[in-house]
Amino acid sequence: MCADTPEYKDTLNLPKTDFPMRAGLPKREPEWLERWNALRIYTRLRDKAVAEGDRTPFTLHDGPPYANGHLHIGHALNKILKDMVVRSQQMMGRDARYIPGWDCHGLPIEWKIEEQYRAKGESKDKVDIVDFRQECRKFAEGWIDVQRDEFKRLGVTGKWSKPYLTMDFRAERIIAEEFQKFLMNGTLYQGSKPVMWSPVEKTALAEAEVEYHDKESFTIWVKFEVATEGDLQGASVVIWTTTPWTIPSNKAVVYGEDFAYGLYEVTGTPEQCWANVGDRFILADKLAGDVMGRARLEPDMWKRVRDVSAEELSGLSLKHPLAGAEGSNGEWDDLRDFRAADFVTDEEGTGFVHCAPSHGMEEYELYRGLGMLEQVITYNVLDDGTFREDLPFFGGTEILNRKGKEGNANKAIIDKLVEVGGLLARGKIKHSYPHSWRSKAPVIYRNTPQWFAAIDRAVGDGQDACGTTIRERALTSIDQVKWTPKTGRNRLYSMIEARPDWVLSRQRAWGVPLTCFKKKGAMPTDADFLLRDEKVNARILEAFEEEGADAWYKPGAKERFLGNDYDPSEWEKVDDILDVWFDSGSTHAFVLRDREDGSEDGMADLYLEGTDQHRGWFHSSMLQACGTIGHAPYRGVLTHGFTLDEKGNKMSKSLGNTVAPEEVVKQYGADILRLWVAQSDYTADLRIGPEILKGVADGYRRLRNTMRFMLGALSHFSEEDRVAPEDMPELERWVLHRLAELDHKVRTGYAEYDFQGVFQALFNFATVELSAFYFDIRKDALYCDGDTTRRRAARTVMDILFHRLTTWLAPVLVFTMEEVWLERFPGEESSVHLVDIPETPADWLDEPLAQKWAHVRRARRVVTAALEVQRTDKVIGASLEAAPVVHVEDAEMLKVLKSVNFEDICITSAIWLTGDPSPAEAYRLPEVEGVTVVFEKAEGEKCQRCWKILPDVGTHKHPGTCKRCDEALG
Repeated sequence: MCADTPEYKDTLNLPKTDFPMRAGLPKREPEWLERWNALRIYTRLRDKAVAEGDRTPFTLHDGPPYANGHLHIGHALNKILKDMVVRSQQMMGRDARYIPGWDCHGLPIEWKIEEQYRAKGESKDKVDIVDFRQECRKFAEGWIDVQRDEFKRLGVTGKWSKPYLTMDFRAERIIAEEFQKFLMNGTLYQGSKPVMWSPVEKTALAEAEVEYHDKESFTIWVKFEVATEGDLQGASVVIWTTTPWTIPSNKAVVYGEDFAYGLYEVTGTPEQCWANVGDRFILADKLAGDVMGRARLEPDMWKRVRDVSAEELSGLSLKHPLAGAEGSNGEWDDLRDFRAADFVTDEEGTGFVHCAPSHGMEEYELYRGLGMLEQVITYNVLDDGTFREDLPFFGGTEILNRKGKEGNANKAIIDKLVEVGGLLARGKIKHSYPHSWRSKAPVIYRNTPQWFAAIDRAVGDGQDACGTTIRERALTSIDQVKWTPKTGRNRLYSMIEARPDWVLSRQRAWGVPLTCFKKKGAMPTDADFLLRDEKVNARILEAFEEEGADAWYKPGAKERFLGNDYDPSEWEKVDDILDVWFDSGSTHAFVLRDREDGSEDGMADLYLEGTDQHRGWFHSSMLQACGTIGHAPYRGVLTHGFTLDEKGNKMSKSLGNTVAPEEVVKQYGADILRLWVAQSDYTADLRIGPEILKGVADGYRRLRNTMRFMLGALSHFSEEDRVAPEDMPELERWVLHRLAELDHKVRTGYAEYDFQGVFQALFNFATVELSAFYFDIRKDALYCDGDTTRRRAARTVMDILFHRLTTWLAPVLVFTMEEVWLERFPGEESSVHLVDIPETPADWLDEPLAQKWAHVRRARRVVTAALEVQRTDKVIGASLEAAPVVHVEDAEMLKVLKSVNFEDICITSAIWLTGDPSPAEAYRLPEVEGVTVVFEKAEGEKCQRCWKILPDVGTHKHPGTCKRCDEALG
């Protein structure tokens, strides 16, 4: 609304603010970052908590990213979510602490340094190990500085001046100390079992270091001849495998005890076939037809001879297909074990499973349970994925080549099987197969001596509140944790319930070593195999505190740590490094427990990471803590989904559909990225792309306009203008009621980490209930009233709205709400991030008033819709030209509408309310029954100051004004 004449225009209370319509976030956000740094916001909040003394601590423990590259959009999602948690908890009155950290050890960094050597045609194995480790340290340091700046640019607050690093000397000392607890409490042991092994990286991998991709594999059907005398002698048990390279390590074949098996005979053959007339095969009946088809045998070329019972199978022994082959040197001449096993399936294959316990966990577990491991374990495959040189026929062949592609071993084995008549059929299959997530190369199962934490062995530490074993403690602890979403509980529970012992060792260089000694010549089962001595442990820890883990690898380290207590020639120093998940799983010890700004009880209120961390950080932290402190290190766990492109596809550089946080920040600003996070359901996978970001930016502009309107309306507002709630008009008291409702919604939502729910509620309130309703109605009073209670009440409500909206939204829009705050409260020490969300009086809630105004708003919708029709038809240009007649059927609703200034609420110059029946031509809105509108134009002259059309215009002291404006002019 605006006066028609210049002199009247100057008398209006028009909004005054320098707050710009255009945000200019990419340019201005760095200025606020510098300001916060100068203000030492994070430190001042900690000091404030100490000074107040009654703030309940809240600790979000940061899952450490790897320090080896620029941030991707998943990093941004994760850190922004964490920041919104910390800021919202702080502003709700907690002492919210956040110490960012980095994982600095392990293959991601070591692999980068190795690549540099490979590019120069050099081998890292020829470099002094301490020098190599120093290169890894420098590489990590460089990326920590880069990533820290990138995280801070997103508006993430925390103890950036003193983050935690797993490669800090103090951290390395505590990681070693945590490992020593496993050494001393009896859960550490050395064993030899199949583990996922990367031939390219030459190290064991944890499940969390593996991802699954489609891979084309050879598949073969192999004949194992029955050696036992009797009717079945000379027949062949047929097995099927997708890993031909495991055939040289075969030690057994197993079958299903409850399956139906038969003896099948070949009666005819096509031209190209590896079967011969008269050959007899033992197969599961359910799969026999498929097997014969794979062997190119038509249905009329074979017949079923008879049943073969489980009892009959149990008495058989088999020959390896390479047994007796010329040049085999007796390698495979021993008879193969043949027995029932519960992991055999008749869904695919032949109904029989070939067993190479050195390369399969189920087979390993079977023969471990039988006490037969010594008879079935082989060491045919070396750490680079080649067969040992002295293995007949296949020595030196590669399962995978140096680039992780198919080697020559499978073909060599298949060709030899064809040569000796051991192959029935072959083919290829595309299936999901484990790959290293670092090198992207396939992995294999390989039996190697490794160090394990036994999760079903009693932990000898006396902390039995949650159970006596690591598994028992973990499963008990899981039900004491609050999971967001709740499905996270079942996911981790099932993983830990079924998982094997934890492989702790890696055959690499960059990390914390397994700080233990084993006795030369002793067996792992011997009582004195491991050296358990607190004095030796203490010397190691003292050295790590001063020099870091490099001390373990320096000349004379063994003699130094053993001291005069032991003969160094009798002990062997273990040089494997710890699984990097042990490092990150131990962070609770050197962050939550060890630091003054950690956690009073050594536990975190929240761990927050992606859903993949159920098998990663959540998992390793649970196991590590259950082995050292007896319970979980966290009270709550929140998980988020992965980031996808706009079409729901996985992001890939090769597809060109990635979204880099840096580019979003450059184009829109970090607040738009933060707003995208807040608007999304993070519990599922999140989509992002150019069109989605445009939509987020449009929503941001609408919200910014709401804040700008408030700032303009509050120009020169002072405490003298304030009106008590009980003296306010109903419309203002309705706004206070909504604020009380929203305060509960916001606090509950933030407490439950429901940022989407909080933001949607605030966005709808700001843009619909405020901008499109309350502000729209009160513009007239704000601009045109004199010093009236109505205007002062509206400005009081604006002030109340300002303090709540800025603080409610500050955890999300950290930069914008700071800009809004400083527009009203400038000053070197001022910041919205130094204040709490104000308490909202419960007596602002007024449900009867809210119900009444729900009726008013429903009726208003009919009026505004009717006037929009007239505006569209060019009958009127503005709603103030109207004076509609509103027919209301319900007497109570009519009474309600007459009790308020309904013409002001509908922004018309006049309005006529009646209970008379509605005429046929009246406008109706289907969703609002019982209220209709007949359009009429307003009668009178247009006030030159407020633009209302009223009969009294021109009858007052000031020419061309209505009574209200005349009084305002004095």
